[in-house]
Amino acid sequence: MTLKPAHREAIPEMPNRLGIEGIEFIEYATSRPQALGQVLENMGFRPVARHRSREVTLYRQGGMNLVVNASPDDARVSGSLDGQPVISAVAFRVRDALKAHSRCLELGAWTVQSHAQAMELHIPAIHGPGSSRFYFVDRWQEFSIYDIDFKPIPTVDQHPAAIANMNYFGVVQYIGAGRSADWLAYYEHMFDFSFVPDDQRFGILPKGKLMKSPCGQFLWQLIEPDPWMDADESPECLQRIGLGATDVGAAVKALKERGVEFVESTQLHPEDRGALTRSALGSVSFELVHQDNAKA
Repeated sequence: MTLKPAHREAIPEMPNRLGIEGIEFIEYATSRPQALGQVLENMGFRPVARHRSREVTLYRQGGMNLVVNASPDDARVSGSLDGQPVISAVAFRVRDALKAHSRCLELGAWTVQSHAQAMELHIPAIHGPGSSRFYFVDRWQEFSIYDIDFKPIPTVDQHPAAIANMNYFGVVQYIGAGRSADWLAYYEHMFDFSFVPDDQRFGILPKGKLMKSPCGQFLWQLIEPDPWMDADESPECLQRIGLGATDVGAAVKALKERGVEFVESTQLHPEDRGALTRSALGSVSFELVHQDNAKA
């Protein structure tokens, strides 16, 4: 999923009408929070805070926030297959959350009803693929959403460093057969994402279609099922997280020392360009991608 120098024309600048400025957090829903927590800690994430009223834990490394939602009253948790974790939400950093949410509704998105309790923040959201959600967050600079809704875990470093300077690079979404055009149009129409031509990128799994966020901070990959797969075997969903690193080999080495296993296959590109972790808990994997200028 790495951008390469353009061989033809550069990708034109796209409008950014929602004011997207990056990813604030990615959320997993699971009924097995301890098991998922161990997987995340092996990947370098650290639990730094717990929600004040729900069974939700905030993990962090570097500039990446990852939320584990184990609230039993959340249908995304109770509806997960055999307790397998699922990526249940992506929160976009935006300049004005209410304006971004309102614009999406005007464009045809479906709102997510808020269940915020007293003294909790209302974070506007719309429905995403499958049972997932897209949140809009504008409190991420001087103040953050975690200042109100979460309690820091005592004696824990609230800002642990990222392993090998890793950062959020993008998200891989599985889509239905023949749905590429529909989803490309959706992300362009709704979020001002732009299509990345095939000759300007590659990935360790160079399949599907790739889109770039209007802020240029992350990518979005759309992958259709293989022709031999049954539609029921490949539901539309947010499948895995892409992590960027300036030195993928160093990141792989550090993660292997922490017990993380990687897929070894001749179909994958060498570790200097990318690597894929073996699936844990039946559904959790991370794709490491070479990035020339990884963010701290």
